[in-house]
Amino acid sequence: MDRVIKKKKWNSKRIATIVGIIAVAGLIAGSLYFTSGKSRLNVDTERLTISEIKKGPFQEFIPVNGVVMPISTIYLDATEGGRVEEKYVDDGTMMKKGQPILRLSNTDLELGLVTQQTNVYNLLTQMQISRNAAQQNTVNKLNQMTDVESQLKEAERIYNLDKHLYEQKAIGLQEFKQAENNFNYYAQKKDLTKQILKQDSTSNTQQLTQARQSYEGSQNALNVMRKKVGDLIVRAPVDGQLTSLDAEIGQNKNKGERLGQLDITSGFKVRADIDEHYISRIFPGLTGDFTLSDKTYRLKIKKVYTQVTNGRFQVDMEFVGQVPQGIRRGQTLQIRLALGDETQAILLAKGGFFQQTGGNWIFKVAENGNVAYKVDIQLGRQNPDYYEVLQGLKSGDKVVTSSYENYGTMQELVLKKGNSQ
Repeated sequence: MDRVIKKKKWNSKRIATIVGIIAVAGLIAGSLYFTSGKSRLNVDTERLTISEIKKGPFQEFIPVNGVVMPISTIYLDATEGGRVEEKYVDDGTMMKKGQPILRLSNTDLELGLVTQQTNVYNLLTQMQISRNAAQQNTVNKLNQMTDVESQLKEAERIYNLDKHLYEQKAIGLQEFKQAENNFNYYAQKKDLTKQILKQDSTSNTQQLTQARQSYEGSQNALNVMRKKVGDLIVRAPVDGQLTSLDAEIGQNKNKGERLGQLDITSGFKVRADIDEHYISRIFPGLTGDFTLSDKTYRLKIKKVYTQVTNGRFQVDMEFVGQVPQGIRRGQTLQIRLALGDETQAILLAKGGFFQQTGGNWIFKVAENGNVAYKVDIQLGRQNPDYYEVLQGLKSGDKVVTSSYENYGTMQELVLKKGNSQ
């Protein structure tokens, strides 16, 4: 008797076909997922820097290098040119006002001084001769005046006598007229002599005044020449420390050439170099601080030099409050220069991410801590430690702040501990 043999539904051929179909469907689904969805990359959290966004005080500042300088510097220039004959002190010496530093020689100036002294002596001699001559001339005029007055008195006496005799008919008219003419003549002569004496006195006064002015002018020129010769000895104009002395015995120095400088040691200032990018934001009154020997000191901008050289400009800063003990000229300080007042802001720690994103986006860590996904952000001000967050993040968020150099165009980072891809 024949048996009906049941046909198997799940033979090996059918199973293989179904597995193949499922595999192809899986490949298609995976392809669609990875081509149309977000690109992901597994990363080891130990290779990342994850920072937390926080709200706190923010102050925009820039780091600048400052050099300690004397509060004031007096430059020593050669008032007169000459040859260096003698050096009295060495570079670095503490000087007192008026103390000699070095001596120059200048033959032309020294010869000019001798010539001017001779001119003054000759002028003085000539002025004395002229004065004596004027005095003698005045004496002669006074003698003449005395003679005229005596003659006038005698003529007046005879005139009065003859006038009386003529009225008494004792003498004739001719004799009386002669006495009258003599009297009138000597009266006029006296007036003329008086006028000449007055003019002579005025002339003598003018001559003496001119001679005195000429002598004073010559004496002033002599004093100037003496000062020029005296300036061949270079002296300290104020108390201070002599620095940068550039003069050797036998060396010739031209007029106006820099010989050295004198630093006023009563205080210090700091001269800082700043990038020209900030020139419109720097003005007197801005403050900065620096740390020295674990102690913080404050500085304030006193003067801004707007001339830009090699992309940088300079400012002078003065100490506010205490000055560090033992600070030295030429010492370099690392200064945090504040560009504004302190405010409250959302803070993002600085990191290598900025080089790839330009601050336009960042990887934000999900709440579960397993994934970091790309979010758009907007940053504002910055300082060496933080960026100010304007949009895209809030306090408490966690973000990846290390470099994104190896992440390419990934949209998400799958965070794995001790495992990376």
